[in-house]
Amino acid sequence: MARSILMAELDQLVSEARNPATMQIDLMSTTEILAAMNSEDTKVAEAVKRELPQIATAVDRIVEAFQAGARLIYMGAGTSGRLGVLDASECPPTFGVPEGMVIGLIAGGDLALRHPIEGAEDDRNEGQKDLEKIALTAQDVVVGIAVSGRTPYVIGALEHAKAVGATTVALSCNPDSTIARLADIAISPVVGPEALTGSTRLKSGTAQKLVLNMLTTASMIRIGKTYQNLMVDVNASNEKLLARAVRIVMQATDCTPQQAEAALELTDNDVKLAILVRLTGLDVTAARNTLQSAGGFLRRAIEGKGAQSIEMSAAKG
Repeated sequence: MARSILMAELDQLVSEARNPATMQIDLMSTTEILAAMNSEDTKVAEAVKRELPQIATAVDRIVEAFQAGARLIYMGAGTSGRLGVLDASECPPTFGVPEGMVIGLIAGGDLALRHPIEGAEDDRNEGQKDLEKIALTAQDVVVGIAVSGRTPYVIGALEHAKAVGATTVALSCNPDSTIARLADIAISPVVGPEALTGSTRLKSGTAQKLVLNMLTTASMIRIGKTYQNLMVDVNASNEKLLARAVRIVMQATDCTPQQAEAALELTDNDVKLAILVRLTGLDVTAARNTLQSAGGFLRRAIEGKGAQSIEMSAAKG
């Protein structure tokens, strides 16, 4: 009986429908298969575009959470869970934020990142338990990720998050899904049937990846983690990232590699401080204080210092 109900539910999902454009995909040549998949992929960005108002609302709530010292938490199973963990794990090196500011939780735990533990998604109590383990608060934002919008693990997580008072966001690829109705904010990029029926790691997974990129990147920009379009809070923790830090200082200040390296050495590889020192002539201590007064926003610190210089020149005149 339960299986019959599940089959009936799947029959109603756009993401589980058969794609008329690829009914003969098993007879296609390699080039034809790739062309068919590429044609389907072109629909993804437009589907995400239609959800920009909801994505913007979610970003604003995430920014509020970050400013309050709270967290962004992704919850998902299978491909959806892996994408959430991936996006969360990339935030510390990219934006210099502490571990735990963005968290990715997947049904079945870390083992599920490499091995299919598909049955783990069927227990909604596990979603609640995973949030209890990290001591979810009302200030946090929980994003439930599920293409179908009906994954029990995600439903349980969102129900618990709502009970706690946290902001809840649903990311699914089916309209009017269970999690969309449950969450405060529903993001539902409908990309249509997959090239391979039910293989939601394809267009649906791509849509989820695009949305997750937007949620974290836009939020980090809004809290001052960039200057212009440069990642000025990058954590230079290896040779590649250190080389990137040198390039960022060069691009921001129009200096030589040697000058950029000297500024980074002076500031203990703090890219923001190195740029501020180069552009304003402040010593490291004064630059650090200026940046702190600007709330960590490098542009504000630079422009504020420039305004101070003009005022001082006018006073002397």
